[in-house]
Amino acid sequence: MAQKVTWEEIGQKGFNNISPAYKSNGHIFTAGNVGLDPVTNELPEDVEQQTINALENLKNLLEKSGSSLDRVMKVLLFISDRASGPIVNKVYAKYFPHSPARTCVMVQFPDEAFKVELEAIAEYDE
Repeated sequence: MAQKVTWEEIGQKGFNNISPAYKSNGHIFTAGNVGLDPVTNELPEDVEQQTINALENLKNLLEKSGSSLDRVMKVLLFISDRASGPIVNKVYAKYFPHSPARTCVMVQFPDEAFKVELEAIAEYDE
C-alpha cells in the first residue's frame, strides 16, 4: 500500500493540497521540486541558484524518506527557457554523476519568476 510522505516529515514548508512524495513497492515518487530556498522559502532570480535549490530540496526529501540522489532512476525536468539549458545541465551533472534517465521539457510556469522544477522516481529500502 502506498505511504504518503508529509511536509512535516521532511522539515520543509509546503503546499496544503500537494504531497511532497509517495512511497510504494520500494520506490519514492516525488512531486515537483522548485528553486525556493529551503531555509527562507524565497525564490532567487537566477536559474543556477534555483537549480541548486531545487536539487537540494530533492536531496533533503529523498534522504528524509530513506533514499538518496544516487538511488534516483528517473528525473522529469521542467525549464522555462531553452537558453538556460547549459546552466541547468552543468549543475545537474554535479548532483547526478550516475546519469539517471531524464526527460526535459520547456514550459511556461504560472509564475514567471520560476525557472526550473524537477520530480524524480527513486529506490528505497522498505
